[in-house]
Amino acid sequence: MGEYGRRWPQALAAVLLLALLAALGGGAGPPGERRTAHDAVRALLDTQAAAVHAGDAERYLSHVDPAAPRYRAAQQRAFRNLGALPLAEWSYEITGLRLDGGRAAAEVRLRHRLRGYDRAPRTSVEKLDLVRRDGRWYVAGERRGSARQLWEQGRVTTVRGSRSLVLSTLADRKVLRGVARAADRAVPAVSAAWPRPWPERLVVLVPASVRGMGELLGASADAYAGIAAVTSSQSAGRRASGGGPGRAAPADRVVVNPEAYGLLSREGRQVVMTHETTHVAARSHTTAATPLWLSEGLADWFGYRGTGRPARQAAPELARAVYAERIPRALPTDEDFGFDNGAAVLARAYEGSWLACRMIAERWGERALMTLYTAVGRHADGGPKTTDRALRAVLGVGTREFTAQWRGYLRSELG
Repeated sequence: MGEYGRRWPQALAAVLLLALLAALGGGAGPPGERRTAHDAVRALLDTQAAAVHAGDAERYLSHVDPAAPRYRAAQQRAFRNLGALPLAEWSYEITGLRLDGGRAAAEVRLRHRLRGYDRAPRTSVEKLDLVRRDGRWYVAGERRGSARQLWEQGRVTTVRGSRSLVLSTLADRKVLRGVARAADRAVPAVSAAWPRPWPERLVVLVPASVRGMGELLGASADAYAGIAAVTSSQSAGRRASGGGPGRAAPADRVVVNPEAYGLLSREGRQVVMTHETTHVAARSHTTAATPLWLSEGLADWFGYRGTGRPARQAAPELARAVYAERIPRALPTDEDFGFDNGAAVLARAYEGSWLACRMIAERWGERALMTLYTAVGRHADGGPKTTDRALRAVLGVGTREFTAQWRGYLRSELG
């Protein structure tokens, strides 16, 4: 075989070992040094977590780089804001660590849970810069890609409703009490028809501006201009689930854009809040199999339920399309809900979805609408066939016949 051939398996093993260490977040530096640094950084973060629980600012800040005064001052403000939160859990987990001499870059998963509101912890990614001084590690800053939290945006004001907790960097308590009242009304409105257990409590975040909203959601402010509120959930991607039907849903947050929300009428604000509350209630039964026309349509159905608003008034864009004999040929696709499609396309997608769910509730009953939603959500993966099977099982019609009935419904309600 030759000398090279005999050594090849050993060389391959060495390469695989290095690849494994890299995959585990080992980064540069000898394995022993990485292990020591990992243990030291983990101890640092555990100490900071304990300090958060104890409300000990001095202990927390003792692990922040004294040579980084701006970051230290920002951490001091953030720590003070954490005192306004009813924290039941606060912990860190290192998911990656790369050494570069006396410096390190760590990727950390932060978990926090609010007592009385969250059944499961909310997670976020922190990308930290660390520095070693005199044999001791300190947190020196955060890198691009770190989650931006409300308590890092400014002084946090807390308003408690009977079923809600409103956290905001706005100082206007009158506005925040109005948000809390809308949330308090939304919870029983959803619970009255939603058939599955859910926490029946809301956490609502109100940043001071749409720019702050974008920071919380990891997007530009332009992406949410004109959007009154969204539900921020845990899983990556367009939709999150609780890890499968019936499991504990993650800690959802309703995030309000104060600029757009403030322009709405009282009834409009209530419709928006009830819509977002529906997403929170239905989260553990919403999976990748749930088409957006069903999840957004259900949320709007709850939002408009009981308002008595006529279809033409609630669906003006679609009404104009029907009047012009441009009735959609198919139910809204997931792509139709993209914010970059333009206001008219987005409006028609929401309006058509609402009317699809409204038609189900009227013709087959509210219970059938809820059963259809949970039936689709039992599947981990979706697609047209999954929805078609659920429609046949619950309503007795397939997608083609359902769509035809929906198109006729649009004509009768909006024509």
